[in-house]
Amino acid sequence: MDMDTETNQKVTRQAEYAGKFYSGSAKELKAEVEKYCREGKPPLFPQRFPGALIVPHAGYVFSGKVAASGYNQMIPGHYPERVFILASSHQYAKSGVSVFSSGNYETPLGPVRVDTATAKELLTANDLFNAREEIHRREHSLEVQLPFLQHKLGNHLRVVPMVLGIRHPGDCLRLAEALQPWFNGKNLFVISSDFSHYPDYQNAQTTDKATSEAILSNSPEQLLKTLDHNSKLNIPGLATSLCGWTSVLTLLYLTAGKTFSYHWADYQNSGDQPLFGDHHRVVGYSSIAVYEEQNSTFSLTEPEKMKLLELADRALRKFIVTGSREKEAFETCSGKLLEKGGAFVSIYIGGKLRGCIGRFENGDSLADAVHDSAVSAATDRRFSPVSPEELNDLTIEISVLSPLRKISSPEEIEPGRHGIYIRKDWSSGTFLPQVADKYGWTTRELLERCARDKAGIGKEGWKTAELFVYEAIVFSNAHS
Repeated sequence: MDMDTETNQKVTRQAEYAGKFYSGSAKELKAEVEKYCREGKPPLFPQRFPGALIVPHAGYVFSGKVAASGYNQMIPGHYPERVFILASSHQYAKSGVSVFSSGNYETPLGPVRVDTATAKELLTANDLFNAREEIHRREHSLEVQLPFLQHKLGNHLRVVPMVLGIRHPGDCLRLAEALQPWFNGKNLFVISSDFSHYPDYQNAQTTDKATSEAILSNSPEQLLKTLDHNSKLNIPGLATSLCGWTSVLTLLYLTAGKTFSYHWADYQNSGDQPLFGDHHRVVGYSSIAVYEEQNSTFSLTEPEKMKLLELADRALRKFIVTGSREKEAFETCSGKLLEKGGAFVSIYIGGKLRGCIGRFENGDSLADAVHDSAVSAATDRRFSPVSPEELNDLTIEISVLSPLRKISSPEEIEPGRHGIYIRKDWSSGTFLPQVADKYGWTTRELLERCARDKAGIGKEGWKTAELFVYEAIVFSNAHS
């Protein structure tokens, strides 16, 4: 078959590596992906969806858990419009950027819909792109990402598959400039790359740590400098520090100088595989999630606070009198009240707490969070329900929450400033920032009480749990 015929053939791209890099049957593959997702790390930020993921592409037996840790950062119920997959070519050098545009991909789990309209838009917009389909047929690093995406997004999955045959930083910059209009928070970018190839176990860990830290710096120059430094160390067996460096560098050109932060999610190398791992010649795997930082000015104006108190008061009175949870239209809300946000609402009757319910940001607006939390607080099971006769003694306190931030040490907690969220397996619990102030707790007392009384994992359970902090803007309608 000549190249023109091969390039122009209008067929679905078959699953070339099923039964090699991952299970070949639908039933086994489904179980395999689910298993790795259970074993993988949970979300770093349970209420935020990443703009990009860097994930490995080796056989699942070696890199499946690390890849799953990356894909686990995709919170349920959030569906990007499309997923751009950037996979550096292992077979074709100096072949530009091949965009699959004539059909769909396929895995044992079924067809994967390709966004052909976007693919063709790229092909006509820039001579960096081409439609050489044979490059896709001979590349595993893109295909192995698809089962995880199918598991996470189901029928909502639509992809723009790209295999990068570029080898110069200048071309990575050109590619980033071409993709910039789509890097907008509506789409997910998946960057396929393994890390070090073929040093021994210890050298792999050292090299991969340096490479990961360069990526986390959100600096293309730092990554290129680190890769060059690694190559000059003459580490025995080291063929590359980052096989998909052109894909990763393109992502860094997309995010550098902008309000994006990189967060490490998981790491292993092939030597960690108990049955087949060889500590003398390993490949490194890391997963990293990228988030657009939210507005750093965490604040509300006095009119915004008054509007939220008014909204909570109306919702409460309507529910307590009529039993209706129906939302009113939020026509009078604007600005931050319609942005994504989380909140807790506390109800006091005659100065005594009668309910406190809330949620962290989950994609809904701040106005939605306050309305729903107010209604739920009225039926907090820890207290007797609020009756219509008690409404004259009603005081409402609202705590508007900043995004959760994962911490690595209890020393990062400032009681009174920080609320804490503890999570271990399926158990979790939180204390608002004002709780520590109210009772005069130390950091240790705050952790112990939250672990025991809120998460139900025992007084010492916080020591092996994930720890998060957040801040809150607290205000009420209490008369001064």
